[in-house]
Formats: sequence, structure tokens, C-alpha cells
Amino acid sequence: MGQGDRESSWGFDGLLVEEDEALAAATRDAEAAGLPAHQVAPNQGKLLHLLARIRGARTILEIGTLGGYSTIWLARALPAGGRLVTLEVDPACADVAAANVARAGLADVVDIRRGPALDLLPQLTDLAPFDLVFIDADKPSNPHYLRWALELTRPGSVIIGDNVVRDGAVVDPDSTDPRVQGVRRFTELIAENPKLTATALQTVGSKGYDGLVMALVTD
Repeated sequence: MGQGDRESSWGFDGLLVEEDEALAAATRDAEAAGLPAHQVAPNQGKLLHLLARIRGARTILEIGTLGGYSTIWLARALPAGGRLVTLEVDPACADVAAANVARAGLADVVDIRRGPALDLLPQLTDLAPFDLVFIDADKPSNPHYLRWALELTRPGSVIIGDNVVRDGAVVDPDSTDPRVQGVRRFTELIAENPKLTATALQTVGSKGYDGLVMALVTD
């Protein structure tokens, strides 16, 4: 085996990301059901898992469930007695996610709520504060999701927004894409808020060129 062969068999995902059968099946079932391929990549799922564990999160809110792939990664980071609430507007996605979560043995940990997130979020005040909020839904609504994330968290909570780079389109001030505009305003609001300190992490991998924003609630 030459050097090129050794290098081609070497990869971060294979070395560092433990994607077991429940996670692989979640991806397969989402594809078989015709869901859009918008779930996080395996390395991004592992990152979410690690961030939740580093934070010591006992309560997690996910806005945008899709097929439940990121839900499984996050729920597995919870300690005994922890709880994850995830919101999904598409009934087909919610059905696939429920089956995937159950197969992963997490049905008693994950609460899948169906409907528009902006209708469901006001119903979660009795469950607040959440230790971690993961926002991965329709990007034009990101500014509204941020407002609710701030309502439902406390100092020390972490807010994560996915898909904020969009192949670099986010830096184009003339873009008329509502997803780009939503992400730009979302990031601007985070930067303007004195109760948040944040950074962005750009990623290149199986999901292309994108990234996420991570914010810590400080006050």
C-alpha cells in the first residue's frame, strides 16, 4: 500500500465519530421517506453531542426535528432524568423522527411536538429554562427563534444556530434569498445583544461549505 492509499483510508469521521446502527438507520429511513437531506453531518452531530455534554445540559430544546438524526445525537448527551423537546412542523418528518427516536431507545427522553415552532414556543415557558437550544429550521424565521431562545434560557445556557454560512452567500449584502437574509439578521441580533457572547465556526465536509453560530447567554 502506497502513501496515497494510506491517506485515502484515513478520515476524521472514521476515527472520531461513532455513528452506530441507530444513527445510520435514521439517515436511511429519512432518505427512504423522501425527506430533504438537510440533517447535520455525522461530525456535526458529534459536535452537538460534545457541546451538550460540556455544558452539562439536562434540558435541551431543538427547533427543527427533520428525521431525528440530530435529535438522537443531542438526546444521547443527556444525563439520567434529562429531557429534550423538539419541534417539527412537517407531519411526515415528525413521523419518521418518532420512529427513529424510538429505535434508538430514546422515546422516554424525547418529546416531539408537532406544529409551527412559533405557535409551539410560547407553550414551553413552563419547561424553561433550557440549558441548550439548537436552531435548525426555516432560516427566515431565525430572528424570531432567537427571541424565543432568549426567553427560554438563562445565564450559562448555550444557543446554537445551524447553516449560517450557506456556501459563503451570507457575506453578500445584496442577496435577496430570504434564507440568507434571515441568517444575516439572526447573526446581527446576536452580535448586538449585550447578554450574548458568540462566535461562528465554518465547516467543510460531506454537507459542503457551511457553518454554525454558538452563543453563550451571559446575563
